[in-house]
Amino acid sequence: MDTDITASAKPEYPVLDRNPPFTKVCGNFNILDYLRFVTITGVSVTVGDLSGNLNIIQIQFGYKTGTERSGGLIGLMGGFMYAYQNSAGRLMGFFPNDGELARYQKCGFNK
Repeated sequence: MDTDITASAKPEYPVLDRNPPFTKVCGNFNILDYLRFVTITGVSVTVGDLSGNLNIIQIQFGYKTGTERSGGLIGLMGGFMYAYQNSAGRLMGFFPNDGELARYQKCGFNK
């Protein structure tokens, strides 16, 4: 069974791995990917907390509805998916990948 997933557009940058596995994509996260991941998660926790504080149930009865945790979980998943997309895009040649290309050439990996 062929599991190769490719886009209809041609990559604009050098292809380092046409179909990278999960572990390789996660290992390729750079500082900017982690920063985006943490920022999206933090903003989602804050928005969830603010929306929970405006909830009628909490205002009238003082009962926490869990919107902070829900917002944080949504932000955690969204931030991870955004970082994963960027990392995989660099490996597959759809995003600029000068750092990865230099690292691969330094380590002696071929395409």
